[in-house]
Amino acid sequence: MANTKVAPGGTNRLLAALPRRDYRKLAEDLERVALNHGEALFEAGQRIRSVYFPDGGLVSILVPLEADKVTEVAVVGREGMVGLPVFLGADAHPHRAIVQAPGSALRLPAEALRAAVRSSPALAKQLLRYADAFLVQVSQSAVCNCLHSVPKRYCRWLLMAHDRLGTDRLPLTQKILALMLTVRLASVSEATGTLERAGLIRYRRGELHILDRSGLETAACGCYRLIQDYYAHLPG
Repeated sequence: MANTKVAPGGTNRLLAALPRRDYRKLAEDLERVALNHGEALFEAGQRIRSVYFPDGGLVSILVPLEADKVTEVAVVGREGMVGLPVFLGADAHPHRAIVQAPGSALRLPAEALRAAVRSSPALAKQLLRYADAFLVQVSQSAVCNCLHSVPKRYCRWLLMAHDRLGTDRLPLTQKILALMLTVRLASVSEATGTLERAGLIRYRRGELHILDRSGLETAACGCYRLIQDYYAHLPG
């Protein structure tokens, strides 16, 4: 059953930027749900039945590869929406959306989103601007993964996760980080040690603490700042 008592916008930036009247119409079909670690919000090739507006947690958009391997192309948190292909006219997509850090979201049936976009120019404009920023993230991350060292990519990823989670404690394992960066576990372990010795992070099994964000920004490549500056221009 939809939750009609959801506070206007919550902490999701896309929803928070909507005019109150537009949000009230949308809220009739919104339902608050938990995002559990490892949960698939949609699978490759399967119909996308709902979209999600996170207000906590972190979702990875993954591309399935051969031999059951995957690579990450983007992350989504409280700045965006999971299920962008629905807005762009697709019923299914070759990518997967998997929860990497638990939290919560407002879930909306795909058909309700399509109807809302037709009746709300403000929502359509918000999603178009978000889609543009999302594509910048995907393309810049691809360039980063090809050209930059593992430590610089590691710092970029941590900063992007920190922006979306809003906490210095990230529930992440080195195995997950290796998967997200598409590198060997040994490379992530080496980079983790380097960043710990520099006093930028502290890692304990299953949890990474950011100790010096400004230091991470200095250690990251310029890709982080380019992506973040682009997202910063989104309303909300």
